[in-house]
Amino acid sequence: MNPSNALRHGFFARARELAETLAWLRLCAVSGQALTVVFVVLVLQIPIPVVPLAFGIGVLALFAAFAFWRLRQPWPVGLTEAFGHVAVDIAVLSWLLYWTGGATNPFVSLLVMPIALAAAALPPRYVIGVAILAADGYLLLVPWNVPLPPMGPDGSRDFNLHVVGMAINFVVTAVFLAFFIARLARALRQREAQVQRERERALRDEGILAIATQAAGTAHELNTPLSTIRTLLGELQREQSANPLLAADLALLASQADRCRDILRELVAVGSRHLAGEPQRIALGSFVGECENQFRLLRPEIEPDIIIDADAIERMLEAQPDLRHALINLLSNAADASLAAGSSAVGLRVSVDGDGVEFGVRDHGDGIGPGTGVAFQTSKGDGLGLGLALAHATAERLGGELNAQPMAGGGWMQRLRVPLLAAHNRGP
Repeated sequence: MNPSNALRHGFFARARELAETLAWLRLCAVSGQALTVVFVVLVLQIPIPVVPLAFGIGVLALFAAFAFWRLRQPWPVGLTEAFGHVAVDIAVLSWLLYWTGGATNPFVSLLVMPIALAAAALPPRYVIGVAILAADGYLLLVPWNVPLPPMGPDGSRDFNLHVVGMAINFVVTAVFLAFFIARLARALRQREAQVQRERERALRDEGILAIATQAAGTAHELNTPLSTIRTLLGELQREQSANPLLAADLALLASQADRCRDILRELVAVGSRHLAGEPQRIALGSFVGECENQFRLLRPEIEPDIIIDADAIERMLEAQPDLRHALINLLSNAADASLAAGSSAVGLRVSVDGDGVEFGVRDHGDGIGPGTGVAFQTSKGDGLGLGLALAHATAERLGGELNAQPMAGGGWMQRLRVPLLAAHNRGP
């Protein structure tokens, strides 16, 4: 992802977080302002202009309802729209302060809160705009306001009430700033972590693409020498048919050459199916059986213990070709881990949960823990670090996941979960 695009994407994401924060803060403001008006009129019995204040609180309540409706809509929240939300809050707050003493009202410092929230979520030019609006509101409230009526013959009660209001204002400001800025900061950290994951995924996919391109060229180049080898092996088999030992070795070489030819053909078929966008629709039991047969050809020294839940055998799976490769890679990794620990036991448990299928591959050795292989790393001396990285990429591309879980009796369980159907429509 381009750094400038990533920065812009982060601002748009934080704009929505700001709109959500303001929506909840607006609800708190409506209820707090309404209770304050009721308290001042009924308890303190101060004659304040109730109608204009009720009008301002009502406008804010209607806008709060609109904001919650807007946030449920699918289209994204833009930076200008988030700025508009802040501007409405400043305008309504200035209106309420105008009718309650203006700049002499102890709650006038609440005009600072929109600036702080905007600074945590919006680009600098929008923060400057919010600061200008708040400053204009404050400066206009100095000469133009409706003074609060006096409450007694001397000013002591007025002063005491002003001090109490300042204390309440400080508590309210501190609580709301601490809570909502912490909420925005947490959302920011989550977004940054997501961008980092996307960056790592893009780098890994670029590596996989480079390997795939090199593999395609290598497959094309290998076809000619492989054809020559198969032709020469056929002639040698005819010439050495009277020598049983040599004939057996030549037959083995011929079978391995045929296996190489089949792998190259399968590679071409995989590419063709990917270009056509047509996954193989197959029963889950048959799919696992094909994977088992191919794994036994690759690792004849391993006897896998395969268990398929009864209700999963006949379930249909839209199997992408790379899903088969991912499962075989996991089985091969498990075989290597078990053999390194002096065991040849490898387990595969297949189960269906709703519309998804889980392949649990169990080894009985040190296994491969979480994170290993994602960036082409390997714990094996002769490994390339490709198998697990490709399995992770396949799981993500199909809309699933791959994670590792340590087992109580030793070893690890690699859990590959993918959707049963329409997996090919869940690309990145």
